[in-house]
Amino acid sequence: MRLSMSGSGVSSSGTLLLAAVTALFGQTGTAPPLALVQTIPLTGVNGRIDHLAVDVDRNRLFVAALGNNTVEVIDLRQGTVLRSLAGFREPQGIANAVTAIAVANGGSGAVDWIDPQSLEKARTLVVGGDADNVRYDAGAKRIYVGYGSGAIAALDPATGRKLAEASVGGHPESFQLERTGGRMFVNVPDAGKIAVIDRATLKLSANWPVTGASSNYPMALDDEGHRLFVGCRRPAKVLIYDTQSGKITSVADIVGDTDDLFYDVARARLYVIGGEGFVDVFQARSGASLARMAHLPTVAGARTGLFVPESQRLFVAVPRRGGQSAEIRVFEAR
Repeated sequence: MRLSMSGSGVSSSGTLLLAAVTALFGQTGTAPPLALVQTIPLTGVNGRIDHLAVDVDRNRLFVAALGNNTVEVIDLRQGTVLRSLAGFREPQGIANAVTAIAVANGGSGAVDWIDPQSLEKARTLVVGGDADNVRYDAGAKRIYVGYGSGAIAALDPATGRKLAEASVGGHPESFQLERTGGRMFVNVPDAGKIAVIDRATLKLSANWPVTGASSNYPMALDDEGHRLFVGCRRPAKVLIYDTQSGKITSVADIVGDTDDLFYDVARARLYVIGGEGFVDVFQARSGASLARMAHLPTVAGARTGLFVPESQRLFVAVPRRGGQSAEIRVFEAR
């Protein structure tokens, strides 16, 4: 299914960006790998913006506006904010669990469950301090949420109950689930490692050291290629792990202050969003070193987003800073 995109076009700041990118790639005679096609204003949203989730069936994008204590619900058909949901405390992670939208609150340590149809809050479960990243396991029909000083909780989205938890030895940041296997890979920057969890038992099966860089926050997984992409901030690098051996096979320089990166399976590309004010695009074919295709300007502080394979869109969250209003910039992969 493809998401429908219409509504607002490109903002004035986006127009300048589009012109700059077009001029840059026009000189080389090549088309940019990402094209800015739309900007969606987030009117009244202040402060930091954290992670995003999509409801493909309803053409909706959910934005965790952490600094605003709201979840912004965007109608992708119209390109406008459908609802601004209040009552959250530093919403950070967010995931679509089909029957509910799960929102992890860093301030309260709670996971709020939103009914995807009515957009009303259905229930709340306190898991622990600094509830952060959230992932949905469609096969097991489980929600996983990282929280506290070192745990991943497994939750039942149908009832909102906590089923079990795994210890990872430090506050978990981004984590990814194998689709063709039963493991979970967890970034634990405080411990300088990646924790590997068996999802069937929720037991730690391995620790892979993060070497040559630190502050490993975002992560993306290439299941078929057995590659794990780990974004680091100090220095700004991406480490590529072989998921069969647990060894680092390649390293590349990336944009600074990254908090989200995504692997585009169809194009064998890696998109790295950095708060330094750029999106890096790498060709990431299996068995080859990363090759940077583009270093596209965005806005300082824009470091989170979401890549949606169904629409081939990369959504980048732009926070309000100075004269820059909060908005979502929509790029089409080409």
